[in-house]
Amino acid sequence: MALAPETTLKACPLFKGFTDTGIAIFAAAAVSRAFPKGTALFSEGKAGDSLFIVGEGTVRLSARNPGGEDVSLGEVTVGEPLGELALVQKGERLCTATAQTDVLALEIRSADFQKLLAQKPQACIKLLMGIVSHFGAKARDNRDMLRTLVVRSTSGG
Repeated sequence: MALAPETTLKACPLFKGFTDTGIAIFAAAAVSRAFPKGTALFSEGKAGDSLFIVGEGTVRLSARNPGGEDVSLGEVTVGEPLGELALVQKGERLCTATAQTDVLALEIRSADFQKLLAQKPQACIKLLMGIVSHFGAKARDNRDMLRTLVVRSTSGG
């Protein structure tokens, strides 16, 4: 079963305030992907090259601590994005995303985003602003945890 791209994008905070035309631009570039329970959408340390938006199911985010143990970072559910940094910068994934249930997700690949950037720059800039806004909200929501990380990294030695 495939997702309705427009409906999935409209449910995602990155696309808040997009017109139907803007949604249609990204819906045309998005690919519907199915991930059976237990499979990885992407893995920590591997190159990241796409943004996912969960359309159905739940995805668990985890990362390895310095001792090599798998630590849960939380869950991503319907309408939520993951891997959005891959559209902004090349680099390794910061965590692993695993389907906790059967998952249907939309994927927007970095290469397709780069093509769109040349063809539809305003829509792409609006999405980038959505990514920045979403990250700002996540940082605010997690500021206490971030403070402990900053204190640890500056007080050690």
